[in-house]
Amino acid sequence: MIQSLKTPVFVAPVVRFAPSPTGRIHIGNARTALLNYFFARKHGGTFILRFDDTDSARSTADYALGIEVDLEWLGVTPDRKFRQSDRFALYDAATAKLKESGRLYPCFETSDELERKRRLQIARGAPPIYDRAALKLTEPERAALLAEGRRPHWRFKLTPDVVKWDDLIRGPSHIDCASLSDPVLVREDGSYLYTLPSVVDDIDAGVTHIVRGEDHVTNTAVQLQLFSALGAPILPQFAHHNLLIGSDGQGLSKRSGAMSIAGLRDDGVESLAVAAMATLTGSSIAVQPAHSLPELAGMIEFSAISRNSARFDDEELRHLSQRVLHGFSYDSVRNRLEALEIVGSKAEPLWMCARGNLTRFSDIAEWWRVIEGEISGEPLAPDFAAAARAALPPDPLDEASWGAWTKQLKEATGLKGKALFHPLRLALTGQDSGPELAKLLPLIGRAKVLGRLLAG
Repeated sequence: MIQSLKTPVFVAPVVRFAPSPTGRIHIGNARTALLNYFFARKHGGTFILRFDDTDSARSTADYALGIEVDLEWLGVTPDRKFRQSDRFALYDAATAKLKESGRLYPCFETSDELERKRRLQIARGAPPIYDRAALKLTEPERAALLAEGRRPHWRFKLTPDVVKWDDLIRGPSHIDCASLSDPVLVREDGSYLYTLPSVVDDIDAGVTHIVRGEDHVTNTAVQLQLFSALGAPILPQFAHHNLLIGSDGQGLSKRSGAMSIAGLRDDGVESLAVAAMATLTGSSIAVQPAHSLPELAGMIEFSAISRNSARFDDEELRHLSQRVLHGFSYDSVRNRLEALEIVGSKAEPLWMCARGNLTRFSDIAEWWRVIEGEISGEPLAPDFAAAARAALPPDPLDEASWGAWTKQLKEATGLKGKALFHPLRLALTGQDSGPELAKLLPLIGRAKVLGRLLAG
């Protein structure tokens, strides 16, 4: 029986996020990245970004760069990063070691032959696992197959053990390897599948904890056997989290582009909202805004993660993004405002009065234009415009000016409520709704207000 050793949490953990650069990452991938990142940061550990790019036909440098950009936007900064495509010498050495020990053996069946075997086993009521027919081949038979032009794929010979581990999320777990097919580690063309390079890299990097989606649970038994076969000094602990599914009940994939991080960023969704949604959904902790990643990291523990699938919808994410946005202090967005050329003495008071009305951060540019630029406001009726100009308080305007102005204007015109306030809002801002006019009025300034009160 192979059992994962328990690595105490107080030993600084080494974790990794290992995307394949065959597409852009989505919110489900972000869940895995963030849970690893939070675990490393909370325990003084190391977070590694590893690109699993051995599939040279589909992996691209552009996708790898895009993933780094997406992680940086989320606030996830790796302590180390490397690419599997630079490490084939390590995988070749591991392959030679497994062949020498008899744990990696050549198989010559074609995919069609394997499929026929599988269907026959199912028809007989037998489990559809590989029958190890290749182990019965004699040397002359192997030589004859090679002479025919057949090239072998290579399978890892599993021992019929029950592999057990104490999963940090799922609890005590086990898989009977007698029920599994010997996995293919090397294809006919000599290229590597995921399993061998991943384990070799985990050993070489000293990974202590593997935090990933529950769709990898079965892989854990195979990988623990492979760790042992390669002489790993420690067996890492595992934590398999539940998977995010869309509101339609379907899983997410890079190929479909569902909830891609790049797409969410382009739509103006706040990164902290994405992080909160990605990590708190499917846990016992209510999805809520966070002011920073460290604050969010402090909310989530592995023990809080459910074993059921985690469903979320786009509308909830958009609403959460607005709540995050509305809670930002001026200091926390100062650099972002400067990037929009929103600077000077009016920048902070504008942010503080307008933030609660923003759907996305970029909307603040429109309110900056309202106070600093020119707008096409709705013209007032001539009599109302004349009365409004006459009643406008003198400089300097302040927050009390709005109340004094509208009180006098009410007495002069007999208008009240929406009939009084709405035409003024349309004339001064060009918008049906928005921040309090008592706070906007002094920011617009008396000269601009008088100009916008001209009748059409």
